Amino acid sequence: MSDDETTSRTLSGQSAKPRRKRKRTDGRSTIRDVAARAGVSVATVSRTLGGNYPVSTDTRARVMEAVKALQYVTNVHARALSGQVAGPVALVMSDITGPSLAHVAAGVEQEAARHGRLSLVCATHDDADREDDLVQMMREQHAAAVVLVGGAVLNKAYERRMTEYAQGLDAVGSRLVLVGRPSLPTGVPATVVEYDNRGGAFQAAAHLLAGGHRHILFLGGEGINTALQRRDGFLDALRAHGVPFEEELEVNGPYTRASGFLRTRDALRAGLEFTAIFAGTDMVAVGAMAALREAGLSVPGDISLVAFDDVPFAADLTPALTTVRVPYEELGRTAVRLALQREERLTDDDHVVLSTQLVVRHSTRSLNR
Repeated sequence: MSDDETTSRTLSGQSAKPRRKRKRTDGRSTIRDVAARAGVSVATVSRTLGGNYPVSTDTRARVMEAVKALQYVTNVHARALSGQVAGPVALVMSDITGPSLAHVAAGVEQEAARHGRLSLVCATHDDADREDDLVQMMREQHAAAVVLVGGAVLNKAYERRMTEYAQGLDAVGSRLVLVGRPSLPTGVPATVVEYDNRGGAFQAAAHLLAGGHRHILFLGGEGINTALQRRDGFLDALRAHGVPFEEELEVNGPYTRASGFLRTRDALRAGLEFTAIFAGTDMVAVGAMAALREAGLSVPGDISLVAFDDVPFAADLTPALTTVRVPYEELGRTAVRLALQREERLTDDDHVVLSTQLVVRHSTRSLNR
């Protein structure tokens, strides 16, 4: 046979040796390696690890010894898709650095861990398209629950988007949980966990009014449901004390320190007369304090100040801040608990409202003394 013939036959595969399966070069063991070491079939290894088929004690011991010796890691994603492991809990929020939202995340993580679930934290940075993508991703990952946190503007577009989220998640056995967001129409498969914004704001405003304050600068939010509820509580308190609402003393803006500073500074420069400030959040209150100090005014000597949230640093400010305590960690825990209990058919609760509490510290004083 000529060299050309040998080459031709080899290229055509007529006399080539059979191909061998390549061994993994990344150092990871496979389920076949486990089966070979334990002396059982691949199916037996799969049944043993999946826990969905009875195997003998001896067989289980041999398989688990092989798993340990080979440091074999199961494909958790594949098991999750097959329903063999519990799905994770996904928390989706605009910003994970905010002090109040961080405490919601802590509550979600604690409750998820208590149930043996992995928790995933995702930030949207106020990008609606990113929120859409994250919810779809969690749907594909078969998350047990998707928890959306943070206020929102209640309109038809919001209802439509949330309804699509809820129905899409429900179709794959997941659950949409809205925390601090507007509730949805009856029949939409979603759980809502709220806190009493209106009642808390009423307590804060009533505290000022009971102390003789009649001109209160209100630093509210911009159109989201939580801001509107706090405004309603403020107005409720004015009506209850027979105090007229002064439109020029309502100055709305973002819930940020910078905004609190600018709005308070501008109100002082405009010559508005007030003896107290109701700040929509603790961060707004911090900005208001800075503006008052810049103007040479003291809290509470010249201006009393109340706020909303009771984030950890509120008690450490000088003076310590009188504010409405929101149970942020409990919001996170409740969201996860209701979603998982519903998954296990232990509850039918779809809407829970947690209470808020006014914490009186040193940033307010009575004018009646």
